[in-house]
This record gives sequence, structure tokens and C-alpha cells, in this order.
Amino acid sequence: MCVAYAVGHGGKMETSTMPRGLYGMHTPADYLELARAENDGAVLHRLVRCPYPFVWHALAANVHTPTVALLELSAARDSAWNDNMLLRLLAEHPGADRIVLLAVLDAVATKLTEGERPYAAVLALAERRELEVEEVRRLGALRGSSARLRSRLDQSLGSRA
Repeated sequence: MCVAYAVGHGGKMETSTMPRGLYGMHTPADYLELARAENDGAVLHRLVRCPYPFVWHALAANVHTPTVALLELSAARDSAWNDNMLLRLLAEHPGADRIVLLAVLDAVATKLTEGERPYAAVLALAERRELEVEEVRRLGALRGSSARLRSRLDQSLGSRA
């Protein structure tokens, strides 16, 4: 399960080296609860390797998740709905720096080009001052952008000026 993903060496971990918060974890619900409640960045970073998208969402919503973990989450993929939600949560995360936001911007651009609709993530990125207006405005010109998205994007970016 997640503990196996959180360590190397064949997925085994000695009890003495198991990080606080991952010891004795057994079910996906345990990982979800830990992702929601934990404030230790090292434990949260290890949880990124869990294969459960609902854990990724909880990590992206946890204000204590470190930026290195957020950056890794920007590349996580599961399904259109889960991916789009994750990208929105990452775009809204208060700890997301410019590097994380650029990774999210690239992922959103890819999704739009593929015909998916990560519109909530686009609008969340438009609110982030760490990104230049033109960097975000380019999303509206991509194949998957609708007229309504372009209108709301222009509105959001216009309010930043």
C-alpha cells in the first residue's frame, strides 16, 4: 500500500525507521485522515506516493503540505475528474510558489489541448499574482477553451490590473 510506495528497497521499512504518522497504517481511510490532519511536511511528502486520488486531494487542500510535495502532485494523474479537481486545489493552495503554479499551468494547458475541461483550475490560476497575466491568458487560446471560459478568464484577469 502507501507505505510500500513511501520507501525504497523493495517496499519494506524497518519499524525503527518508519516516519511518525505512517506507522501502523492499514486502510485507505487511514491515509486520507493522515493527509487531512498531519502537519509534518516529511510525512505529507511521503503520502504523495499513495495511489489514491482522494489522498492527493486531501494533501493539496492541507496548508501544511510542502511545496516539493505540491510540485510532485502536479504530475499525478488518475481520471479527468480527479485530475481537474487536483489541479484546482493545487492552483488554490496558499503554499504554492511560482514553480508549482507554472507546473500546474503546464498541466492545465495539456489537459485543455487534450480536450478536457479543467476550467476551475484555469480560473484559480487567474487569481494567482505569482503568474503573469499573459501566462494565464494563453490558456484561453487553447483548443479546449470555451467562449464562456475565455469570458470569465478575461474578467478575472481584468480585475487584477
